[in-house]
Amino acid sequence: MKKITLILVFTVLSSVLFAGQGKWESLFNGKTLDGWQKLDGAAEYSVVKGEIVGHSKVNTGNTFLATKKNYGDFILEYKIKMDTGLNSGVQIRSEQMVHNIEHVHGYQVECDDSPRAWSAGIYDESRRGWLYPLEYNQPAKKCYKRGGWNAVRVEAIGNSIRTWMNGVPCANLVDDMTPSGFIALQVHGIGKDAAKEGRTICWKDIRIMTNDLEKYRKPMDKSVREVSYLNNTLTPNEVSNGWKLLWDGKTTEGWRGAGVANFPSKGWTIEDGAISPNKVKSLRGGDIVTTKKYRNFILEVDFKLTEGANSGIKYFIQSEPNKLNTVGFEFQVLDDLRHPDAKEGIDGNRTVGSLYDLVTANSKRFDAAQPVKRVNAVGQWNRARIEVNGVRVTHFLNGVKVVEITKGSPEFKAVIAKSKFSKVPKFGEYEDGYILLQDHGDQVSFRNVKVKEL
Repeated sequence: MKKITLILVFTVLSSVLFAGQGKWESLFNGKTLDGWQKLDGAAEYSVVKGEIVGHSKVNTGNTFLATKKNYGDFILEYKIKMDTGLNSGVQIRSEQMVHNIEHVHGYQVECDDSPRAWSAGIYDESRRGWLYPLEYNQPAKKCYKRGGWNAVRVEAIGNSIRTWMNGVPCANLVDDMTPSGFIALQVHGIGKDAAKEGRTICWKDIRIMTNDLEKYRKPMDKSVREVSYLNNTLTPNEVSNGWKLLWDGKTTEGWRGAGVANFPSKGWTIEDGAISPNKVKSLRGGDIVTTKKYRNFILEVDFKLTEGANSGIKYFIQSEPNKLNTVGFEFQVLDDLRHPDAKEGIDGNRTVGSLYDLVTANSKRFDAAQPVKRVNAVGQWNRARIEVNGVRVTHFLNGVKVVEITKGSPEFKAVIAKSKFSKVPKFGEYEDGYILLQDHGDQVSFRNVKVKEL
């Protein structure tokens, strides 16, 4: 009788535990690589003591060990350990050959051993670059255990992709480019660096859940910034936090020409959710401004350049319907490699992301682990973010801080005195103004224009 009772108790307890944890499927049997296939590069994978081990190799590109099955919505958990000096990641919702892209591409949950410390951030492999660098979530940069096992949880449900590492919430991304695809383990290329030859990345305890996901998803800490790439659309979270679209992606509502009461009758084109000035001189419509002034705000604008293009996103503009005045602060939008303006001014203060002719965009000023700035190539989208809070003005380029100034400070007054604006009355003193998209005569596109008033 006791034996039967114990069996019943064990069965009940097992059912409760199973129900509380959800139904997991193992993606790795601990013995073989059945269900996986190698893609792209020539690095090798092996099974050692119940772990998948990737071996770095010189003179080959990124190599991926991919599931043969695709997954859409899921909760994925795995453990990863990496030798020092390497970079790796786990692809999710990824593809190999779609629309003439020949390499593995798609979302990647980063594993980063460098001082940059972006582990569990989200990178878009061979496509758009960084979507969620951990500059958006500074506390999470401390969660990676160098040389040890790191437990990662990924929740990809609908257009939401969220990550945790070692229990710390890391990325909170909203994006809808790829709804499903394979999962893949990356051995990052090491070029010709023979010192890194044979170093390893190890994975174990790889499991996935594909049912009852809403029941088992974790709440995301409210302090972790949500970053959305939905085109001209606000998420419910953005709406509740006070964000508003400055441009709806379809009409000219909320905008007018600089110095006039109405939107230009020619010169600006709306197509595929983007707005662009016409580069043909006879068809130019001039700069456009918001119909409302803004004082303290966060502004985000995605922009895409063509070769040699020059434009800008301006603010504190005082151009009234009967007064053309387009002088103000400017987030420079420029093809630094091909436009001569990049070499003008002082120390690069006319390059992309800079506070035009005043302060040079430079990420290293705030974090030595960063490059000077992260710029996506011509033809790809970049994200500008401008924060104005009282006298403090900050520029971010693709999620990374590149400029910060204090209006009215002696240091900033000295900068103005050396600039082309030194003779402009009250320059840098206005506390509010219109927001302007510049028609500089070049082909530039803008979308996802949104603002949050502070």
